[in-house]
Amino acid sequence: MADPRFFTKAGPFSLTHIARAIGARAEPGQGEGDFSDVAPLDSATPSDISFFENPKYKEMLRTTQAGAVIIAPDAVHLAPKGIARLVSDTPYIAYAAAAGVFYPAADSDDRAPANNGISPAAHIDRTARLGEGVCIGPGGVIGAGAEIGARTTIGANTVIGAGVCIGRACVIAANVTVSHALIGDRVILHPGVRIGQDGFGFAMGPSGHHKIPQLGRVIVQDDVEIGANTTIDRGSAPDTVIGAGTKIDNQVQIAHNVVIGRGCVIVSQVGISGSTTLGDYVVAGGQVGIAGHLTIGDGAMLAARTGVPSSLAGGAQYGGTPARPMAQWRRELAAVAMLAKRKKRNSS
Repeated sequence: MADPRFFTKAGPFSLTHIARAIGARAEPGQGEGDFSDVAPLDSATPSDISFFENPKYKEMLRTTQAGAVIIAPDAVHLAPKGIARLVSDTPYIAYAAAAGVFYPAADSDDRAPANNGISPAAHIDRTARLGEGVCIGPGGVIGAGAEIGARTTIGANTVIGAGVCIGRACVIAANVTVSHALIGDRVILHPGVRIGQDGFGFAMGPSGHHKIPQLGRVIVQDDVEIGANTTIDRGSAPDTVIGAGTKIDNQVQIAHNVVIGRGCVIVSQVGISGSTTLGDYVVAGGQVGIAGHLTIGDGAMLAARTGVPSSLAGGAQYGGTPARPMAQWRRELAAVAMLAKRKKRNSS
């Protein structure tokens, strides 16, 4: 059960209500009554709803005390006798929806200002424009000519620079800075995000390194989520662009002029060098490093710690440094392991 000091729970709800809300087919079990929470298989009680997707947890499913389980059609036979079932083709996504039913404010409460409305300790330029229902926390700063869309929340000590436009129903957490940027609707920026600062651009020479003015912007499209302490530099002349629906983890560095397509997933500590383009639905695992002026095709998947020095075609999986097709990388790793074993045998 989520700590009630931090999360407000709704409900209880009937199995039918949950099924309708998450788009699943309800198959009632032996028990009766409503459900009051979501919980993992190993800690769920008869009043909880859990989910099963990974075959690795079959034993947990067999022994679970959950009152209902969200489960795929081809796994229904694995559910314990008498347990209620919520049958879905995508159990994990359905579980996320169910958690949202019980905790409808979980995506925003911890990042929104403590009180609705605008704190008297906020600093708002008289030329800024605020939409209906905007909330601004203590110490929030809204610069000259900035525009904040309706129902957007701005956390404590966050600074929105002059001329920045932020869309509707966004959640901007505490201690964020945004400058030289246009932000779409329903965007979430977690604490410490930095958007729109100078890109790292210098003309190097024997007389010193001469700073190149960074004259572009950052464009963040609708439904993007950006994790804590991630930095996104503005363009040098063209813009830095983050495509609609892209999800970026904590501590990611995105350099100037980078263009990221729609629906990408960028995991923690990834670094993307300047002027590189990622297509739609690219996945980059933790600590991937991508060199500058490259193109990564649609749907490419990069394993954790992959080093990418050259452009990659879409629709394939890559690993290793330098990046190469996943099957080739695994064969090479296996070959190296076999050589090591052979050398050990020969030396003993």
